[in-house]
Amino acid sequence: MSLSAMRKETSKSSEQPVVRLVEVGAEHDGQRIDNFLLRLCKGVPKSHIYKAIRGGEVRVNKGRISADYRLAAGDTVRVPPLRLPDPGAPRPVPASEFPVVYEDDAMLVIDKPAGVAVHGGSGVSFGVIEQLRAARPDARFLELVHRLDRETSGLLMVAKKRNALLALHAMLRDGGGRKHYYALVQGDWVNDRQHIRLPLTKWTTASGERRVRVDTRDGRPAHTIVTLKSRYGGYSLVDAELRTGRTHQIRVHLAASGFPIVGDDKYGTDEVRAEFARRGFARMFLHAHRLTLPHPLTGATLELEAPLPKACVQLLQQLETTA
Repeated sequence: MSLSAMRKETSKSSEQPVVRLVEVGAEHDGQRIDNFLLRLCKGVPKSHIYKAIRGGEVRVNKGRISADYRLAAGDTVRVPPLRLPDPGAPRPVPASEFPVVYEDDAMLVIDKPAGVAVHGGSGVSFGVIEQLRAARPDARFLELVHRLDRETSGLLMVAKKRNALLALHAMLRDGGGRKHYYALVQGDWVNDRQHIRLPLTKWTTASGERRVRVDTRDGRPAHTIVTLKSRYGGYSLVDAELRTGRTHQIRVHLAASGFPIVGDDKYGTDEVRAEFARRGFARMFLHAHRLTLPHPLTGATLELEAPLPKACVQLLQQLETTA
């Protein structure tokens, strides 16, 4: 039986699994039985497949085999009734918790790692919020308060009650609270403290990628306060405080000022990104490190911090020795 025929049989039996006898074709001669089954039974957890092999439910030519058995063309494989997912069903979301910086009955603040999207979409099957919901099945309400770019790390707020979500949205909309980010930029930042007020507008590239640019005519007002923290030769560590919350605001404001963020694949330089990748730093150096805001229900002031990730700290130490 060919693999395409096997898939058709799999699809027909996905709702009511039955024992199947599958003949191995020449294209699978020499393949390990565990890899053969993983490909045939897509979506079935590996642990279930290995358990079936160990328990003797999987047989080849009516005999028991081990997981490292290599198939031969013409072998007959007994495939036990493993329940397979609907081919059109969404990919299951792996449950995951993230470092908790603050939590109570109203809200949760985590330290998001770089490289993890905050939600599914745009080619991403799932993100932080879907993983949190999977990890907390008893939670009645979990909603993102705001977003962080996939390659940005740091403080991310999640509401656990609708009234908290509405209050936090109103707070952000009215300019309440303070969000601070660390960014390592290319160039020698001149002023100790500088206000950047450049209006921004969204646009889409010919390939369909979303971007943001400075637009003094039709852009929306955007305000970032940048404070110099340290200099490292041709690079500078700055603190960027958001006074408005436009998409890619810090990234575009810094790039438009002549100081693109190290590792920024949209607004930075390919040469610098490649140089730092060779150093072992393969992310954007942007980290949401401090958040000050009134609690959405009690009004008490919250001052939350997330330290720089280890990779960022190690990079700064490298730069100190070469500056």
